[in-house]
Amino acid sequence: MSRTIDYVYTLMSPWAYLGFEPFHAIAKKHDVTIRYRPIPILEVFNETGGLPLGKRPPTRQAYRLVELQRWRAIRGVPLVLQAKRFPFEAALADKLAIAVLMLGLSPEAYLRAAHRAVWAEDRNLGDEGELANLLNATGYEAAKALAEAKSEACAAAFADNREYCLASGIFGAPSYVLDGEIYWGQDRLDLLDHALTSGRPPYRPDGDA
Repeated sequence: MSRTIDYVYTLMSPWAYLGFEPFHAIAKKHDVTIRYRPIPILEVFNETGGLPLGKRPPTRQAYRLVELQRWRAIRGVPLVLQAKRFPFEAALADKLAIAVLMLGLSPEAYLRAAHRAVWAEDRNLGDEGELANLLNATGYEAAKALAEAKSEACAAAFADNREYCLASGIFGAPSYVLDGEIYWGQDRLDLLDHALTSGRPPYRPDGDA
């Protein structure tokens, strides 16, 4: 029986971009089903004590830039460190993955291109025209996907993902959840791979109690 990983992310996160390919490679390696859960990250921050980048102390902002350079080199992908289009209003871009799923399609190709558009090409995915171009270029029907992304059903699913985070103890993105165990950050993917390989039971905060 295939196992399922809840993939919690936002296109606003460069870390989700950096982890996108290795995560999907791990999922394919272990024949794992991915449940895509884009989230309104700032709302999750507000509920869990996180801070948007601009409100973090300068020392933390500076260290983030160093870490991005390290991981850019390790992952071997292009990444614009200080994208001109960041931050942007990501809700519609994020909800498009839900919309694509509602249309019975996989969002993987869209998300791959969208992550690259933001973090390698510095495009503005807060612009609906850019999103339409991206969808059409990756084989989706832009008009259908955008209409679905603006639907009440899609908005409800997006809100449900927020509630899932708060109920599950998730406070940041990307997070990967296997059997209730949270792996926060793309730098935890080796640990996720090990858990899938070993088949060990999930760890819990009260595991040694």
